[in-house]
Amino acid sequence: MRRLGIVVPLALLATALAAPAQATPPKHPTARGYGGAVTSVDPDASAIGLEVLKAGGNAVDAAVATAAALGVTEPFSSGIGGGGYFVYYDAKTREVHTIDGRETAPAAMPHDAFIDPKTGKPYGFSPARVTSGVSVGVPGSLATWQRALREWGTRSLARSLAPAEALARRGFRVDPTFHDQVVQNRRRFDAFVPTRRLYLPHGRAPRVGSTFRNPDLARTYDLIAHRGTRALYDGRLTSEVVHAVRRPPTTKDTTLPVPRGLMRRSDITGYRPVDRAPTRVGYRGLHVYGMAPSSSGGSTVGEALNILDRYPLGSMTRARALHLYLEASALAFADRSAYVGDPAQVDVPLKDLLSQKYADERACRIRVGRAFPTPVEAGDASSYDGRCGAGRGTATSAGDTENVETTNLTVADRWGNVVEYTLTIEQTGGSGIVVPGRGFLLNNELTDFTAVYDDADPNRIEPGKRPRSSMSPTLALHRNGRPLLAVGSPGGSTIITTVLQILVNRLDLGMTLPQAIAAPRATQRNTEDDLAEPAFLRRYGHALKRLGHHVEKYQDIFTGTTEIGAATGIEFGPGGLLTVAAEPRRRGGGAATVVTPQR
Repeated sequence: MRRLGIVVPLALLATALAAPAQATPPKHPTARGYGGAVTSVDPDASAIGLEVLKAGGNAVDAAVATAAALGVTEPFSSGIGGGGYFVYYDAKTREVHTIDGRETAPAAMPHDAFIDPKTGKPYGFSPARVTSGVSVGVPGSLATWQRALREWGTRSLARSLAPAEALARRGFRVDPTFHDQVVQNRRRFDAFVPTRRLYLPHGRAPRVGSTFRNPDLARTYDLIAHRGTRALYDGRLTSEVVHAVRRPPTTKDTTLPVPRGLMRRSDITGYRPVDRAPTRVGYRGLHVYGMAPSSSGGSTVGEALNILDRYPLGSMTRARALHLYLEASALAFADRSAYVGDPAQVDVPLKDLLSQKYADERACRIRVGRAFPTPVEAGDASSYDGRCGAGRGTATSAGDTENVETTNLTVADRWGNVVEYTLTIEQTGGSGIVVPGRGFLLNNELTDFTAVYDDADPNRIEPGKRPRSSMSPTLALHRNGRPLLAVGSPGGSTIITTVLQILVNRLDLGMTLPQAIAAPRATQRNTEDDLAEPAFLRRYGHALKRLGHHVEKYQDIFTGTTEIGAATGIEFGPGGLLTVAAEPRRRGGGAATVVTPQR
């Protein structure tokens, strides 16, 4: 698609496309209307994406501009120091395309990277493993933005970065989430000179209601605008990132160990995002598309939907329907642990995992009136006939090291194109390392690998490998190829169950999309307990316990939050009507916007 060049200086263009410095955009969790829409967790980012749509940009242009803005306002969840998965629906061809922009391990990554040589056991997860150079993977977000714009966008990368550059320079209002995330990371952020300087000025977290500016990030965006992605992947930034990873800029008084990383310049110059065929399953007469490995989102959501498709959830009591949702999740997670990893280095039986016949055989474990004991063993994806049979014989519940942060955005344009994009730097605050003078945090994605090396583990550590992810950007299309839903969420491995539960809420349980996103959640990831938000426990806990479930309160061990996920989504109705949704409460609530609001 033809891209429009820059015809005015970047600073003037940024000023023209960005909101006035004193204006804080309104924040509404739901919007309805026509002509295109943007929804994300942040009002400044959603407003920037919406302005791109109003100025004639398409969904890809707006998605990249929104993502760049989230790197300013949601820097502890996203940014050019991380990676993600980009799903695009082309309205002309009615085809779904995906980009795997997941981070990769350095070529020198050893199998015992997270093992303490003094004890022979894994380093403690936080802060030792996550606050380190060795946890940093080669970033993929910027390459993903350029790839998407080149293939489907109408604007240059420079023009797409301009509003975020202006936002970083003029600043934005600090909200309670931003402040609290700095407080949660105080010890880690205080371990690095540039991180302390940026996020703990005078030793304190930025005050709620104050204006936060990041001029270093503005200059970094400006450098990329002028030099292109080569600035990061084969330029000045390349060496600066490598130096920060190999010799983290620690403060003299930190007591954290901060192991050094092994990244080299060649690891970054050799990075490429990967175009992948999306996953696809049928559900309730729809085609549901997701992200293939290295993400486990598409395969695990898809397998669970195949299992559930045989049950009339809508005619059951709510407790029984949720019981089946939890059982299907456990079965699909067992297979995720046993089979899914980076397909460049693991033979993932994706076709089998998404086979309806395989799902029918897996569903034989389920009883409508009684929960089975968890964790459950994986199925045999190499031999199945759709009838009840034995599993592999070994339970496959794995420890979860994916953090609850990450962020998600959903965009649609006037022509019917759609983007569902989940991006991350992993831990809240990533590795904790701000690249000196550059204003962005580096990820700690390599902690998503299983810490103890096992030849049989598809997510074992290997050089150059992409760690398994749970990010699940998802599209549901009618049989004629027109979109019905686009949805995604942050939340580590709870992303999978969040997206799955939203789909069940909307497609089976009679909820609107805003209701489906707002509804209380529970997650079952093939563990002994079903973990639930407090509101879910109050509403359904007793009935599910009568069915044999062990339902306990969910609480993230790193942040203390009892919230599961923070989703965004768009539903496409008759006559071009868009129902745009974000969280009403989780993570402070999201910002849903539409070009022409319904009157």
